[in-house]
Amino acid sequence: MQYSHSDDELWDERQWDAHISEVEKKTNQLRKFITTDPSGGSTPRWITLLEESINEDDAFEAYVEEELLLDEAYFPDDEDWEEEDEFDEDEFPYSSIEEFDEGEEWKALSEDFAYSNYGSLDNLRIYSRSKNLAIDILRWALSINEKHQSGEIDDFVEKTLKIGAKLAGGYSFGFDHEYIGANIAYTKRSLLYANYGLDRLVQLKGKNLFKKSEYLVFHEHFHELRNDIGIYVQELRDRFYHG
Repeated sequence: MQYSHSDDELWDERQWDAHISEVEKKTNQLRKFITTDPSGGSTPRWITLLEESINEDDAFEAYVEEELLLDEAYFPDDEDWEEEDEFDEDEFPYSSIEEFDEGEEWKALSEDFAYSNYGSLDNLRIYSRSKNLAIDILRWALSINEKHQSGEIDDFVEKTLKIGAKLAGGYSFGFDHEYIGANIAYTKRSLLYANYGLDRLVQLKGKNLFKKSEYLVFHEHFHELRNDIGIYVQELRDRFYHG
């Protein structure tokens, strides 16, 4: 995902927050249109995704991809995108671009480069943990007897899925100084959904929907993930202000 400003101003997280809020309003309208149940029913999106997917892992990935595509519709590539600086072939340590690509591939596989534009989202630990938590919650939700299904459960599942989706949205902007404010703004939304998810979990506790051991594990995972996302937000801010 790329987005360029019409002027030379460097946006901070506050400006990105305001812009992304407008994007989300448009995205919500588009989502209602795209995900409306054609039968006229009210099947929750998470159930539809599970029905269309091989397993819970695929359903999570489909949800994240859908969220990214919906937002991306309102982050068009800038037609006036500046051409990249030319490089000096004499200083280029590879004999070809293909060799360069092969030489850089290992970075995407290394956790050491997860906090860089060379890294891979799958190596961002909090994203992997948000994915695993979402998969566990999907499996739990499927195990609930149909007569106990409710809007509260649907909301809980949705909030949990959004934790990883917002992390992915932020990561798609990368770590360059020009766009790290967007990364921060999206990651703060992930933190917000982690808090929402934890609150919903506590609210559902008294409805006899969890085994005691199951609830304690979920609570611990939500709590730890929420705290670690908060630390990640601060690390991103440090990068913005200190380079």
